[in-house]
Amino acid sequence: MNREELHDGWRLTAVGGPVPDAVAGRTVPAAVPGSVHLDLLDAGLIEDPYADRVEAGLTWLHRTSWRYTLDFAAEPAADRADLVFDGLDTVATIRLNGTVLGRTANMHRGHRFDVRGLLRASGNELTVDLRPALEHAEAVERALGKRPRAYHHPFNTVRKMACSFGWDWGPDLQTAGIWRPVRLERWHSARLARVRPLVTVDADGTGRVTVHADVERACHAPLDVAVSIAGRSARGEIAPGDTTATVVVTVPDADLWWPAGYGDQPRYPLSVELSACGAVLDRHDRRVGFRTITVDTEPDAIGTPFTFVVNGKPVFAKGANWIPDDHFLTRITRERLARRVDQALGAHLNLLRVWGGGIYESEDFYDVCDERGILVWQDFPFACAAYPEEDPLWTEVDAEAREQVARLTPHPSLALWCGNNENLWGHADWRWREQLGGRSWGLRYYRDLLPAIVAELDPTRAYAPGSPYSPGTVHPNDPDHGTRHEWDVWNRVGYTRYRDHVPRFCAEFGFQGPPTWATLTRWLHDRPLSTSSPAFQAHQKAEDGAGKLERGLAPHLPPPSTFEDWHWATQLNQARAVAFGVEHFRSWWPRTAGAVVWQLNDCWPVTSWAAIDYGERPKPLWYALKHAFAPRLFTVQPRDGAEVVIAVNDTDEDWTGDLRLAWRGFDGSLLDGDTLPFSVPARSAAVAGKAGGRREVLVAESGDVRLVHVFGEDVEHPYEPAALTARAEPVPGGYRVAVTASALAVDVALLVDRVAPDAVVDDMLVTLLPGETRTFEVRTGATVAAGAFADPLVLRSANALVRRE
Repeated sequence: MNREELHDGWRLTAVGGPVPDAVAGRTVPAAVPGSVHLDLLDAGLIEDPYADRVEAGLTWLHRTSWRYTLDFAAEPAADRADLVFDGLDTVATIRLNGTVLGRTANMHRGHRFDVRGLLRASGNELTVDLRPALEHAEAVERALGKRPRAYHHPFNTVRKMACSFGWDWGPDLQTAGIWRPVRLERWHSARLARVRPLVTVDADGTGRVTVHADVERACHAPLDVAVSIAGRSARGEIAPGDTTATVVVTVPDADLWWPAGYGDQPRYPLSVELSACGAVLDRHDRRVGFRTITVDTEPDAIGTPFTFVVNGKPVFAKGANWIPDDHFLTRITRERLARRVDQALGAHLNLLRVWGGGIYESEDFYDVCDERGILVWQDFPFACAAYPEEDPLWTEVDAEAREQVARLTPHPSLALWCGNNENLWGHADWRWREQLGGRSWGLRYYRDLLPAIVAELDPTRAYAPGSPYSPGTVHPNDPDHGTRHEWDVWNRVGYTRYRDHVPRFCAEFGFQGPPTWATLTRWLHDRPLSTSSPAFQAHQKAEDGAGKLERGLAPHLPPPSTFEDWHWATQLNQARAVAFGVEHFRSWWPRTAGAVVWQLNDCWPVTSWAAIDYGERPKPLWYALKHAFAPRLFTVQPRDGAEVVIAVNDTDEDWTGDLRLAWRGFDGSLLDGDTLPFSVPARSAAVAGKAGGRREVLVAESGDVRLVHVFGEDVEHPYEPAALTARAEPVPGGYRVAVTASALAVDVALLVDRVAPDAVVDDMLVTLLPGETRTFEVRTGATVAAGAFADPLVLRSANALVRRE
């Protein structure tokens, strides 16, 4: 097998549509993999789509057709020569030397064309014509009938990343391009068309790899498949005319792969060789991990649980939803993914849910999750819409699902396949039935096609029909059954209402906040910058987002008087809201078996639910997650009409000790105290003591775990506005900043990106008692004045927002 990438030398030309004069007739260099927007940006023909209101001026791209062209030379073909496209975005016609090879309309799958009779030694011309995906989707909608959807464009009638058409956190840019690698493959006799290693662990600890190898033939000779792993090997023969082989290799006492926080992540190199007459024809090399992953959905006295079980051990899913890390997918590098997953680990997460309005992620994404022990919940790409079940959609969904399920089988991190995002819920509650008028809406995908493909190609993984999902005739978002999405808090009620439900697994919940100041001001240039300035509003995509932020803030903090105060207050409120939900859900383990926050990351600079903004900077929410998802946690929760301290122990060791309780006034005075012995078994939560009602401030601590709980809302309290001083000293790699409180200082933060755009602080949202000092470590390559960290726009807390009358 000889593989030659065809990435260099492509050209891009607009060939139809409302093309501006500056672009019409121009041919520019094209990056492959890449996209039209980025090529135009590199050529200086458009401004950056993420800046200010540029997005609104690029709608002409929605209806423009493009041609990619490549001239290349080719060696004479062997038995076979295949032109392989791993991903085309989206509606394409491919020609080689004037001959149409095929037409595509699905960015979620690859395409292979036999070109052995078309190649020339020199002067080959390859063209890829891209028709607007929007126009294709509109045509399919006209043919099959309109179905309800969450947004204006008919994203549900084309197999393209749904959020490419805009979402309530993303831009409407509708990318087009050759978005995954292109290559020419020459081979003879046979090739490995698909390799599916299914990995399990026997009861005695023996690792078992069952390799399913599918081949494509150019001859009828017998073929051999050799599999090796961990010094052990086995062989299988494919008889003339046959195209499949199954080979099993066992590894005694295999080291088990565990999610983060439960153990290590050993992986074993796996080699699969295809040969004929002793000559190797093709080879497939991967790394696999031995583990078992199931989801416990056995009905119990409450309803239906939804609990991940890894290697026989129930796991509380500390998770976040994942969207594409850049709207322009080809800018997402392995290094960027590794940084993002490391940030997830830094917040003590152990699961990422790849959301159904995005894509099947790259090999790099799953490999990084394999390395770091992050479980992956993978949605099939269906989201917030009714999807036609007729062709051309059905055939495309079948093909893409088969390709992607087979592709991802080697990854130990992959824990679950899920049929869709919110479509079962939408059909139940969003008035779809009357809008559909009896037309199909996707149920056969979720109930029939997709589970059958998973059962056939990857029976080692669990499948859920959707999220949220409840079995049988139960409402899909029932808190007592399966998975739940909790969006009343953001849309309608205050965040303390998270406690209204004790779900079995909360797969989505979240609250908005703006990006960090450095990210905001890098991309938005309104002067003055305000919540009503045009560019700022263009980067707030949620329906009534500004109103929901204001209403969500009002019960907790007073109306901010400046934009800078608004920025900090809404970031703080976002962090508190989500942490409130996380602590509530964790306190109910094992009844509640997961809390998956919406969302970890952003795809562009925007006010959103993300914990990490597009500039890769952690928002205060990230620090709140780091605290709320800590392996050991004290939290004040209501139980049986009283407020109690619950100890959450997500470690493999029992947690025993003395719980020291101190009730203090806002001036720091000790009002009452108690010491109670407590014991919490490994991987459990239990009541450790009574919180004791509204006595201003409760400090609960044992060892290095401490909770400072302020009763009531900050808007009610007589905080000292100027309670903090700071002293900074340079250290290798940055600064050490000592912050001292002269009075109770609630949720102390250093917004260090205001000092230097590259600056990152090790912690924030720390409450200090009068007289306490906390030292923060700041990493930055910049040299700054030490006093900059004491600037009142940098050194923040809730205190300065609550003004005295």
